[in-house]
Amino acid sequence: MSGETVLYTQTGLPVFQNRMYDSAEAARAAPRGDMRLVEDGETGLVHNAAFEPWKVVYDAQYQNEQGHNAAFRDHLSRVAGIVEAGMGFDDLVEVGCGKGYFLEMLAARGARITGFEPTYEGDNPAIRKVYFDEAAGLAARGLILRHVLEHIPDPVAFLQGLARANGGGGLIYIEVPCFDWIAAHRAWFDIFYEHVNYFRLGDCDRMFGRIIDKGRVFGGQYLYVVADLASLRRPVRDATDPARLPDDFTATLAADTAAEGPSVIWGGASKGVIYSLLRAQAGHPVSAVIDINPAKQGRFLAATGLMVEAPEAVLQRLPEGARIVVMNSNYLPEIRDRAGDKFTCIGIEHD
Repeated sequence: MSGETVLYTQTGLPVFQNRMYDSAEAARAAPRGDMRLVEDGETGLVHNAAFEPWKVVYDAQYQNEQGHNAAFRDHLSRVAGIVEAGMGFDDLVEVGCGKGYFLEMLAARGARITGFEPTYEGDNPAIRKVYFDEAAGLAARGLILRHVLEHIPDPVAFLQGLARANGGGGLIYIEVPCFDWIAAHRAWFDIFYEHVNYFRLGDCDRMFGRIIDKGRVFGGQYLYVVADLASLRRPVRDATDPARLPDDFTATLAADTAAEGPSVIWGGASKGVIYSLLRAQAGHPVSAVIDINPAKQGRFLAATGLMVEAPEAVLQRLPEGARIVVMNSNYLPEIRDRAGDKFTCIGIEHD
């Protein structure tokens, strides 16, 4: 497409960072895809021009549960407050509600809410195992769309479909990763094949004519907007606010490969998968992966085939003073508390 500005390229990324495998061999044979991150010359939206939707088919092996972390539960509590203040707790629909954790949190706080998730495997009668569309026959006062839009090849068309399904309007809460945070923190470990879109806070102003609330949450890693779906419009690129990545975007990768001693990471989710893959490609592979999620332990990460282990299994064999790189600095305090003072725990965004 003419008018695109190429921001970043990468080859051989795993299609799914959070799909777990039963053997190292299967994990290393995981499907791959390429990244050609561009800013669209017409809309100003950032997306992966090399994305192939047919590769992305989710199944029961996909593990993205973050509710085990106290910091993430605190984040969801704050989001619940934003939803209540911006849309109220009556007549809500969560589109793509996953395993239902956030929906059940809202329900426990008094929200009247219905979830839609085709892959849902639980037994909550408030969650329908279908897509939310016009056939659902349900018009809500407010829609919740948490960490869905970054996976959709045509996000504006998708939102237009939600508006039609919801009777032409309604309020919507959208939460997605923040591209500005990725750029500012040189977060090369936050560029994923699954995420076809990367949003900036300014995109919200260009997509919606009426915004009730917007901001950043989870230490700035996510952005959110509460907006009127009826005011949705196709964004137009603002030439005065181009999307950029710094020239030294991958500088910390070189710094990390120069570190001495065992290379241990804490966090076997998306960031850990990309971090360990690019470290291996740079000639300094990760030696151990820690994660507190029991569903990940004893299983293997896509691309590298590294096995995920429980904290105690790794910590007991590490030498005193060993360096542990924490894949999300939001969890650094609780991880330091759990690891004790024998080890040096640093956040992934360290300078």
